[in-house]
Amino acid sequence: MTKKRQVPNPPKLLKPDHLQPKDLPTPSNRIICPECGNDEDFVEVAENVIITTLYTQNLDGSFTLEEDDSQVLGELKLICAQCEADLSQFHGRFAEMLF
Repeated sequence: MTKKRQVPNPPKLLKPDHLQPKDLPTPSNRIICPECGNDEDFVEVAENVIITTLYTQNLDGSFTLEEDDSQVLGELKLICAQCEADLSQFHGRFAEMLF
């Protein structure tokens, strides 16, 4: 008499349309506000900025933007958009991840 080997049931895989944000892995390099836990919305504040914009006037009197340039002469800050905590200590990481 041959004994049948029992195979464990494979884990159920979630289809992509059933995935929820909580089901996705959280990268360890995400910036998280230590004050409120926000990890989505941030504001970059630049101090002492010179903005130079070149416009061309059209025949109908309207203007078209041709070129836009900005120079930040002061400090750059990263602020939590929810509680307004200063997260400037994370600005370097923030700047590295801008695509």
